[in-house]
Amino acid sequence: MPDTKKFFENLSGAGKCVAVLTSGGDAQGMNGAVRAVVRMGIYVGAKVYLIHEGYQGMVDGGDNIKEATWESVSSMLQVGGTFIGSARCAEFRTHDGRLRAAQNLVKRGITNLCVIGGDGSLTGANLFREEWSGLLEELVQSGKIDEAAAQAHSVLHIVGMVGSIDNDFCGTDMTIGTDSALHRIIEVVDAIMTTAQSHQRTFVLEVMGRHCGYLALVSALACGADWVFIPELPPEDGWEDLMCQKLSENRADKKRLNIIIVAEGAIDSSNKAISTDYVKDLVVRCLGFDTRVTILGHVQRGGTPSAFDRILASRMGVEAVLALLEASPGTPACVVSLCGNQAVRLPLMECVQMTQEVQKAMDEKKFEEAVRLRGRSFENNLNTYKLLSHRKSDSELPHNGVENSKQGPCRSPFTVAVLNVGAPAAGMNAAVRSAVRVGITEGHKMLAVNDGFEGFSKGQIKEIKWGDVGGWTGQGGSLLGTKRTLPLKKLDKIAEQIRIHNINALLVIGGFEAYLGLLELLAARVSHEEFCVPMVMVPATVSNNIPGSDLSIGADTALNAITDTCDRIKQSASGTKRRVFIIETMGGYCGYLASVGGLAAGADAAYIYEEPFDIRDLQANVEHLTAKMKTSIQRGLVLRNENSNDNYTTDFIYQLYSEEGKGVFDCRKNVLGHMQQGGAPSPFDRNFGTKIAAKAMQWISKRLREFYREGVGRVFANTEDSACLLGMRRRALLFQPVIQLKDETDFEHRIPKEQWWLKLRPLMKILAKYKTSYDVSDSGQLEHVVRLRAKDTDNSTI
Repeated sequence: MPDTKKFFENLSGAGKCVAVLTSGGDAQGMNGAVRAVVRMGIYVGAKVYLIHEGYQGMVDGGDNIKEATWESVSSMLQVGGTFIGSARCAEFRTHDGRLRAAQNLVKRGITNLCVIGGDGSLTGANLFREEWSGLLEELVQSGKIDEAAAQAHSVLHIVGMVGSIDNDFCGTDMTIGTDSALHRIIEVVDAIMTTAQSHQRTFVLEVMGRHCGYLALVSALACGADWVFIPELPPEDGWEDLMCQKLSENRADKKRLNIIIVAEGAIDSSNKAISTDYVKDLVVRCLGFDTRVTILGHVQRGGTPSAFDRILASRMGVEAVLALLEASPGTPACVVSLCGNQAVRLPLMECVQMTQEVQKAMDEKKFEEAVRLRGRSFENNLNTYKLLSHRKSDSELPHNGVENSKQGPCRSPFTVAVLNVGAPAAGMNAAVRSAVRVGITEGHKMLAVNDGFEGFSKGQIKEIKWGDVGGWTGQGGSLLGTKRTLPLKKLDKIAEQIRIHNINALLVIGGFEAYLGLLELLAARVSHEEFCVPMVMVPATVSNNIPGSDLSIGADTALNAITDTCDRIKQSASGTKRRVFIIETMGGYCGYLASVGGLAAGADAAYIYEEPFDIRDLQANVEHLTAKMKTSIQRGLVLRNENSNDNYTTDFIYQLYSEEGKGVFDCRKNVLGHMQQGGAPSPFDRNFGTKIAAKAMQWISKRLREFYREGVGRVFANTEDSACLLGMRRRALLFQPVIQLKDETDFEHRIPKEQWWLKLRPLMKILAKYKTSYDVSDSGQLEHVVRLRAKDTDNSTI
């Protein structure tokens, strides 16, 4: 292993004191971040303190600042809010208040502070750091501390983590709590849609977001809302007539419900507030529709944190401790952020300044500038929503400059087929809806293929129109139907159907079979010219085992199913005490669900194929759980990937644990099975599927124009880069020729040869109190927001 890699075991916290506090509004996932800071801090030998009631507790001192133990944060991962409390503190804004806070920290030897909150809380922390030396001088002069104490605690290190459901902090794709808030919103919208359809109603929903429209925008994308109001981009003058016209057209198309989402800070172009009551009264007055208002309020802050937020919070908490350990006296205060699927550190005040610039641009009515400053992810969400929400008439459809010799100039001579291949995955339908509507907007004729390649060979193909995919975003499974059948034995029949329907491009949405199928179609170009058309695959599988993409549609929904089940199981175990549960997850040979699900659920161990284990490892895990039962945490959770080992089966591990744990703990087992594939897609999968399919269709449109041969009046694509997989790689969505991905693939076990999430496995072990090494070669990079934004091409996070 290269010497340039640093390992966490070489970084020691001995002699250091770390404190963590939560400030401002609470957010689901804050407890996961606190838990990670505490356990990582203790793991490296530091003393860790919990500061209760935010800055108020730091000012008041006393019992508000308590040393934490490993057990202090037990059973907190699945709890919403913040168990150490949060409070607005006017005193900390005063010099005298900060002086008292400094005295309380020095008294306990604390010079490393983790602050979890919004931009106001982090700005206050940075001011505190800048004033630190002066505060210590005052304390020495007043005799409240001595000179030796001031020298020993001369530097205060600050690391921030953003906890805010609004996702209103620049520099990070996602703040702690946002994904969980989206879960609450979508749960309400899904419930409302059933009653709205029953009565042909219009619902106007108000979601949080006084200064940021992220929740409103993404929830509108995730549920296919008819109209959305956000503060960053007020509607144009005359929007009332346009909105009513659109609602009327939708009702004329026999759409039984209308959904309008309003951010609480929504304004018009004159900076006048747009209220839900105003929108309701407008719809009733102009259209006479039965209209109801629902204000979600603080329900968005409540409930259990999602799997995404638990993983995000855990990663950020660990990274925050790493940042404190590596900090030197000259290191500026940083904030731990998420970019793509990478944890990065950014200068805190650069991020705060950019966040404040957004509000300044809005105040000055520079709304396009405000959208740009929100970041590329926000812009992409907005552009995708615009693309999908407004049905264009034939006169509005684009003309691509291609002529059809029989019909003369036309908006597009191209026909694109979309199909699902492999096992069903939640979010597939959102991807199909997006592809169909973007394709129609681009001027193409869209065809839906039922039952994958098998249905393709049988001619189960029909045109699919704009209205046909209405309401698809919230539907689980595959409404087109999907099968695992590969095309190799049916190439002649599939080629015949391509000729019959004059198909010019293929969009394949699916899992490993879709990848194999695309490789087979690519190889068949030699014998079948019909396959010489642009082809692109969008990864959709709960197993998340597709080479070329760090994430697949459906994996997030499966993770939430696993996490929810584990929460219930842990609750059962805590009631009975001294019980260990063995849980089997899906994934084939890919250990993604077991590993990342284990991190989200707070598991003690996760057995996977990629990390071989033997009887000695099993014995060590039993001994670990035996020791755990002697503490106040008298329960255990062990996950096993279904194909992790041919001999160490779930039954074997269950029997081994039962035998070895006799007299100390008893065991239960649970095979989660296909429940991981079912249910409504998560907000992440709806949005990911929507955005990635839209991008795939835009790529197809570009390729169709490039490969159209006017002389013969047809599309002919026979290059490697005309058959691609669109996947998320670290921070960007990339089109990669499938032929080039073969070298990255373990075809026997249907997994990529290298998998990024394996780096997360040590986190689960560390947080479960195992001794292990942690590669931090990707950490410790203090990046700058401006540079980061400049190279931020696109990402798939919501």
